[in-house]
Amino acid sequence: MEDVAPAWETAEAVARRSVGKLVAFLAARTRDVAGAQDALADAFAAALETWPRTGVPDNPEAWLLTVARRRMIDVSRQRRTGEGAAEHMLLLAELAQDDEVAPAVPDERLALMFACAHPAIDQGVRAPLILQTILGFDAAAIGSAFLVAPATMGQRLVRAKARIRQAGIPFHVPGPAELPGRLEAVLDAIYAAYSEGWDDPAGTDARRRNLAGEALWLGRLVASLLPGEAEALGLLSLMLHSHARRDARRDATGGYVPLAVQDTALWDAPMIDEAEALLAQASTLAGLGRYQLEAAVQSAHSVRRRTGRADAAAIAQLYDALWNLTHSPVVAVNRAIAIAGHRGAAQGLAALEALTGDARLQEYQPYWAARASLLAATGA
Repeated sequence: MEDVAPAWETAEAVARRSVGKLVAFLAARTRDVAGAQDALADAFAAALETWPRTGVPDNPEAWLLTVARRRMIDVSRQRRTGEGAAEHMLLLAELAQDDEVAPAVPDERLALMFACAHPAIDQGVRAPLILQTILGFDAAAIGSAFLVAPATMGQRLVRAKARIRQAGIPFHVPGPAELPGRLEAVLDAIYAAYSEGWDDPAGTDARRRNLAGEALWLGRLVASLLPGEAEALGLLSLMLHSHARRDARRDATGGYVPLAVQDTALWDAPMIDEAEALLAQASTLAGLGRYQLEAAVQSAHSVRRRTGRADAAAIAQLYDALWNLTHSPVVAVNRAIAIAGHRGAAQGLAALEALTGDARLQEYQPYWAARASLLAATGA
């Protein structure tokens, strides 16, 4: 028997790179997101069984898609009778339209993202659904990002996928009149994905490897689609500001280096310049929102590469504006830290202590780290 290692490595690489693309292609034709995910999981299992014996195919992505589509056809045929028979016959026709998958699989991830952000889907689950279907996040990772228990998040995702199928939600990029209203959930999901990858800048976690780059690609795609939407530009600016500092976030031993003491010579100056240009462009458009404000915070930090000091006053003011806009507990923690940086540790601690009754922060580690730091700084 051939060594199974190349098959495993290829399957892992395809899964990491293409799972969202393949799910989107299948789901766009069937409106059955859960069925597409199940069929693709079966296809990956078949690959691990077959490829060590036959060799890795020239186009592993197309091979997986062909197997997954045949699996969905088999499932649809088994449902020709009974409840939902007519629906499954329509899905069967969609799947069987072409016998062979084109060598280049069309990228329909953006259409799936906006389907997940459809008004028929509960607002609170739209962004998590995009993360699972497009980028392959599991319920535990999504729950962590949104401060929700994994079991609860899993149940919400199951219901949302069933809703897409039952309501016959179309998979297409909405027209200009409808698109902006669906944008918030898409931007939230992209940023959550970026944040997850940003926590692993060295790429040592296989599940999150290249995730920040994937989120940047999605951010660029949405910004190019909606150049008149200030928040789309603001999000891309925010991610670029953060990504520009990726090489400065770890020291030689792999330890975390706080932003305030990072070596600015390691920052990517052209990327920061691009982020600044996007933020300036966004400022000329209507609609000030969260992502523009967060990008402005990062811009105020980036001033240090020229002046040697971040603009602490601007950072504190921007976090005041963010808090007034979002009332997010995460923003509240960052606001307290910003207040400490501008007005002193005692005032920052007072702002943090005002959050003690918020149950959402009980398992939010940065809250406790900030509290310990400010307590130490005040000698309390």
